Amino acid sequence: QVQLVESGGGLVQAGGSLRLSCAASGRTTSRYHMAWFRQAPGKEREFVAAISWSDGRIYYAGSVKGRFTISRDNAKSTVYLRMNSLKPEDTAVYYCAADSSYFGTAYEYDYWGQGTQVTVSS
Repeated sequence: QVQLVESGGGLVQAGGSLRLSCAASGRTTSRYHMAWFRQAPGKEREFVAAISWSDGRIYYAGSVKGRFTISRDNAKSTVYLRMNSLKPEDTAVYYCAADSSYFGTAYEYDYWGQGTQVTVSS
């Protein structure tokens, strides 16, 4: 079992920055692929970014590429999402996800956090 706890969300003005953190505990989380998804009110959960544990591959959604950066610190069992140049359309609950085998952009990860709210005002 893996537990994921997100933090770092909040209210920010358009053009601002935030850094989300996801602390993982449980099994050997350094060997888990990690990802961020988000869900805006009335919309389906969508992929944001993912990072592989094994070969360093990183994926980004087109809407965040160039503005968001995913990274991980295996020693701290933590994955980060640095978000720059935030836009009102980035407003959503952001979820951290983990899986020992699946790595991709689909809603296939086994473990999920509770989410952290990000609100971007115009």
